[in-house]
Amino acid sequence: MALNSRVPKGPLKDKWTDYKNEINLVNPANKRHIDVIVVGTGLAGGSASATLAELGYNVKAFAYQDSPRRAHSIAAQGGINAAKNYQGDGDSTYRLFYDTVKGGDYRSREANVYRLAEVSANIIDQCVAQGVPFARDYGGLLDNRSFGGVLVSRTFYAKGQTGQQLLLGAYSAMNRQIARGKIEMFNRHEMLDVVIVDGKARGIIARNLVTGEIERHSAHAVVVASGGYGNVYFLSTNAMGSNVTAGWKIHKKGAYFANPCYTQIHPTCIPRSGDYQSKLTLMSESLRNDGRIWVPKHLKDVEAIRAGKLKPTQLKEEDRDYYLERRYPAFGNLVPRDVASRAAKERCDAGYGVNATGEAVYLDFAASFIRYGEEQAKIKGLKNPSKAEIINLGREIVKAKYGNLFQMYEKIVDENPYETPMMIYPAVHYTMGGVWVDYNLMTTIPGCYCIGEANFSDHGANRLGASALMQGLADGYFVLPYTIGDYLADDIRTGKIPTDTPEFEAAEKAVKDSINFFVNNKGTHSVDYYHKKLGKIMWDKCGMSRNAEGLKEAISEISELRKDFWKNVSVPGGANEYNEELAKAGRVADFLELGELFAKDALVREESAGGHFREEYQTPEGEAKRLKEFQFVSAWEYKGEPKDAVLHKEALEYENIEVKERSYK
Repeated sequence: MALNSRVPKGPLKDKWTDYKNEINLVNPANKRHIDVIVVGTGLAGGSASATLAELGYNVKAFAYQDSPRRAHSIAAQGGINAAKNYQGDGDSTYRLFYDTVKGGDYRSREANVYRLAEVSANIIDQCVAQGVPFARDYGGLLDNRSFGGVLVSRTFYAKGQTGQQLLLGAYSAMNRQIARGKIEMFNRHEMLDVVIVDGKARGIIARNLVTGEIERHSAHAVVVASGGYGNVYFLSTNAMGSNVTAGWKIHKKGAYFANPCYTQIHPTCIPRSGDYQSKLTLMSESLRNDGRIWVPKHLKDVEAIRAGKLKPTQLKEEDRDYYLERRYPAFGNLVPRDVASRAAKERCDAGYGVNATGEAVYLDFAASFIRYGEEQAKIKGLKNPSKAEIINLGREIVKAKYGNLFQMYEKIVDENPYETPMMIYPAVHYTMGGVWVDYNLMTTIPGCYCIGEANFSDHGANRLGASALMQGLADGYFVLPYTIGDYLADDIRTGKIPTDTPEFEAAEKAVKDSINFFVNNKGTHSVDYYHKKLGKIMWDKCGMSRNAEGLKEAISEISELRKDFWKNVSVPGGANEYNEELAKAGRVADFLELGELFAKDALVREESAGGHFREEYQTPEGEAKRLKEFQFVSAWEYKGEPKDAVLHKEALEYENIEVKERSYK
């Protein structure tokens, strides 16, 4: 099968504009005859559903949560990027594009990224019009802060609740269309298969998670916006329900999967506290604007801190190692996420971790309290303020910017971060890999689209902070609504897609057979037993540090674990009722298959990229070999057609390439 990215010809800056001028459209009177299914109602799916319905399409939207308001997008904290240059610090569309491609180790599709940078400014205008309460400066203009990997301030934010506020904006737009009858909302429904008719995606099989009923839903196109698969590691910053099932089901029906092993390791998470933890909690990267990251310089101080004999606040400045500022003076604490994560792991592996498990570094705001406090004292005209007064004034400024994050940290850790430095450690967060899509965001299944974190196209080997919300809303509000018309223009006379066909019958039977297996299997181990085992294999052998031997072991171990799962998994309860263990069983079955592909992809990639380092290359000789192999990346310039990381390094796409075998069978 030939992979055709359908990237338009011409200069990067003109591709999207010229393409929109030539793309096929569906006129308003014909849109009401066309049905579109959207799976997932986070920022990507919610904005797509609202916009498609606003345009006149009939939309069926599916969410496994009890409301779109509970989509995991709500957990995003720090902000959303846009190239508006409000700060006058040199930002531009080109610089946002360049930062994104560079931050992704030059492994993203350049044409898609440039389009993302172009439409980013429109997102802010759209969200302000919806009433999203972005932070504002003293003059009433929208405020910006900086994020890792960039030298400008381009991140718009709403305290530490940006994802929540943006999701409420998309949700309100959805509700307007639900009230008009243009969106039919299916809460507590999970997509369990896609239905292919005559080679095209024509519907889905969904399970009502409350009643257990299996339902057929047809449409002229299916859009998957189901988020990332970080929970393949079991412990991640994702909501516990986040899963890969929708993306994996379309993969098994013919949609190619790209870059599965590219996982973002976020440097600013609350450390793991024990073996029985079910998820990890993110502390926004925005905290690195004002917090300084450090560990003790001397191992004797580390040991004293772990033993409770020394408090971090008692350590003198000269006994602290601000290792990011020392190693990367240009960016300091605002290095990209992969760099910060690898540096924290290196310090902790060397024995400098400050908590009981040895897996934590400090994020300290003491210097910011004084810096902001001194500024406020001058503004307020205070003469000779005491140090305590200065610190209190500074704390109020920090509280205004990040107060909810500090409160969340205190509730989880039971330590006051205003008094004692936060402890943080890297954790699995975003997934850059996902379903392969072309320039139109269509998968290799005609009529099946994939948007937001569920696809692979925009972030390469590492996502810059505050770009997840940008991509989700760009795809949903400004890209898919244009590009889907190019395909649907041929369906204006097709009529309703019937569901009483052999294709729907076969797909429904396969879903029911799988469900019946789970509820009737007399196994001995819970679903979580297998999920935790998978997560440990993934973190130990497919995590930040990888080597060929470990990856081969992971492939073998996951394969054996998968076989044991299908023999010995135990799922209590029945099929025709609310049964969370049953829903979880299907998701973990998909994670087990994805995990094997993930490890195979990582094994083929004899490279270090993003947050993942191949140990074979951690020598001067290995690094020289890597640079020689990938010199076209290092010496990359904006010339010719875009490079496109598809399935492995051998499959770097220039225009069309022949893929001789599927990535997973």
